Amino acid sequence: MKDRTPVPAPHPARDVTEHVGYRLKRTSAALRNAMDRALREHGLTVPQYSCLELLDERPGLSNAGLARGTFVTRQSANVVLRGLRDAGLITRPSAAEHGRALPVHLTPAGRERLHAARGAVYAIEKRMIAGVPAERLTALLADLDAMAEALDD
Repeated sequence: MKDRTPVPAPHPARDVTEHVGYRLKRTSAALRNAMDRALREHGLTVPQYSCLELLDERPGLSNAGLARGTFVTRQSANVVLRGLRDAGLITRPSAAEHGRALPVHLTPAGRERLHAARGAVYAIEKRMIAGVPAERLTALLADLDAMAEALDD
């Protein structure tokens, strides 16, 4: 039998529900569920919406860039892009002009769908942050960034 010396907790907590990771996961799951419901009404998934948002800000991103920006694998990004292309929301050349990257762009229908869905997503974010005092929001965002950077390799 191996030694079962207790592992010290990273901070005082009565149980697992008081750990930062648990709270982040709970918040992430609640956000994802709310977005899934809202985006379904617009015929989009969360990864599809995320791709549309990124392409609106940075037209011409490649599959790899979209995968990084939406936190999915390149293979998953390909599936997402195929669905968006089939729905007429993006254009993507069949062959690369330079190198291997295939730049992706929104179509007018893609911009229209994004605009409609964005209102629903922003309403969710507004609901989510309503419980955070406005004077603490900037610090919360900085803290979340610091936590992510602490874990980046």
